[in-house]
Amino acid sequence: MGYIKEPKGIDFVVDPTPLTVEDRKKISDIIAHYKSTGQKMPLSKTMREPRYSKTIKKKEIA
Repeated sequence: MGYIKEPKGIDFVVDPTPLTVEDRKKISDIIAHYKSTGQKMPLSKTMREPRYSKTIKKKEIA
């Protein structure tokens, strides 16, 4: 993975996405399960869904 050069006059800012209390609890449970068993915890279907519902197709980009 390389570095992205910022164009002159433009600053890239990356803000973390704030987590809800429920998300923090899920993450803590997954980490605790991994530490105790050494195996990945099977994720429910809702946790595997992408955060963004709209997908961008190549035709829309061009």
